[in-house]
Amino acid sequence: MTETDTIDTEPRVALLLGQLDTAWALFEHHLEGIDDRAALWEPAPGAWSVRPGPGGAWTPDWQVAEPDPAPPVTIAWTMWHISYWWSTVHEVCFGGGEAPERTSIAWPGSAEAAAGELRGLHAAWRTALEGATAADLDSADRTAALPWPVTMTLGDAAGWVTVELTKNVAEIGLLRHLYLNRPERSQRPEPRPEASQGAGEERP
Repeated sequence: MTETDTIDTEPRVALLLGQLDTAWALFEHHLEGIDDRAALWEPAPGAWSVRPGPGGAWTPDWQVAEPDPAPPVTIAWTMWHISYWWSTVHEVCFGGGEAPERTSIAWPGSAEAAAGELRGLHAAWRTALEGATAADLDSADRTAALPWPVTMTLGDAAGWVTVELTKNVAEIGLLRHLYLNRPERSQRPEPRPEASQGAGEERP
């Protein structure tokens, strides 16, 4: 629980919030040091990323149906993907609207702006979920307009959000580690001989 959770919070909501907080803490950990270069680094040829279009908006690579095997992706693409699905779930469940079109959601143009956008989504989702009742969690009224071929209650959707966030955070963490240890960065000069070792001396 955080300081905003109270003893009046529905127990299942408190559990969902705790799980969300754990996933989000990991997200913030992996965000450290991710700049635009890291976010747009492509781990392999053919990687999906986000790219500036003619109007200046950054749009994601996308294909229907998804290739098999699925292509590798960049950190920027993964951040956009989180924004896409989280905006969809929040708008349907708590905004009273319909799912936004995928093409209406663009990457904001920098890693810093994307992180700020996701922090805003996290705060909005957490605040809305915190006020849910037991009846809300058991009902599918709020989730009926989700663009998925399965029926979900709000409790199901909230659990899915945390699982999907955890998966995407793990992907970002792996991409960050690969970027920091990419071959061109790991090439270092040979170590210099020890200064204390005189000419002609043999190492023990």
